Amino acid sequence: MSDLPAVFLDLASVDRGDLDLSRLQGVCGRWVLHTRTPVGLTAGRLAGAAVVVTNKVVIDQPLLRAAPDLRLICVAATGTNNVDLAAARERGIAVCNVTGYATASVVQHVYALMLSLTARLAEHVAAARDGRWAASEQFCVLDFPFRELTGKTLGVVGYGELGRGVARVAEALGMRVLVAQRPGGPPAPGRVALAELLAASDVVTLHVPLAENTRGLIGRRELASMRPDALLINTARGGLVDEAALADALRAGRLGGAGVDVLATEPPRDGNPLLDPSVPNLIVTPHVAWASRESRQRLLDEVAENIRAFVAGESRNRVA
Repeated sequence: MSDLPAVFLDLASVDRGDLDLSRLQGVCGRWVLHTRTPVGLTAGRLAGAAVVVTNKVVIDQPLLRAAPDLRLICVAATGTNNVDLAAARERGIAVCNVTGYATASVVQHVYALMLSLTARLAEHVAAARDGRWAASEQFCVLDFPFRELTGKTLGVVGYGELGRGVARVAEALGMRVLVAQRPGGPPAPGRVALAELLAASDVVTLHVPLAENTRGLIGRRELASMRPDALLINTARGGLVDEAALADALRAGRLGGAGVDVLATEPPRDGNPLLDPSVPNLIVTPHVAWASRESRQRLLDEVAENIRAFVAGESRNRVA
């Protein structure tokens, strides 16, 4: 166990009291665990710390300059956009992230959304509860026709670990899989242009990071090119999709449905076009695709391993 002073800035964003913290606490003997850290308190909580763990709390250049004892930043996530990596390198502060911890959870959630929309689950549950089934003249309610996924085409945009995991399940369901060319990248064998994928797919699922070349990746033009009965699934980042355009397409019946786990601004303080209850054939969940209990436990255990490796002089999951 290291005696380095360590602080976790936003533990509640990962742990709701249902995780085992023993591995994390075992790598440093002097932990301060904060459930959350408001912006104005970050500097004070970094003071004197050698190791800091953050999920979403921003650590920018001014904060780094004001934390002379800081040696390691562990991001309890894959994305590191909340840390000024260039400033960390300049000050010799190591930065680590965690990858691959949520694959099973995200893949499961993608199919929860996809299957719910395909089977028109909400409508069928409502029909069982609101009396339509009891009033039926036959044994079943056939008011909401639906299709099978077998034989349909899944378009995967972003073919990293998550995209590959979703594709494997699609193949098990008997779906044909198309993979999009990397946004802004050169043509690659076995991949198709995004425009071709959108036009040919029954379901499109997004798994790319949010960057300058992916922001607004799915806008009005792209939505218009999709089949009118197609589904769009987004468990990646909200900024990939023009949310107003998606709401309009669903209202106009130009798209079969959408399942969204992420929004451009989170939490959505000032409303969002996708939270309007009048938008049909839409499921919105509050950024939980990654958050199974098993996934969150793996995340904390991986953070602990990153700290252990740093103390031992090893390089593990270093991004700076």
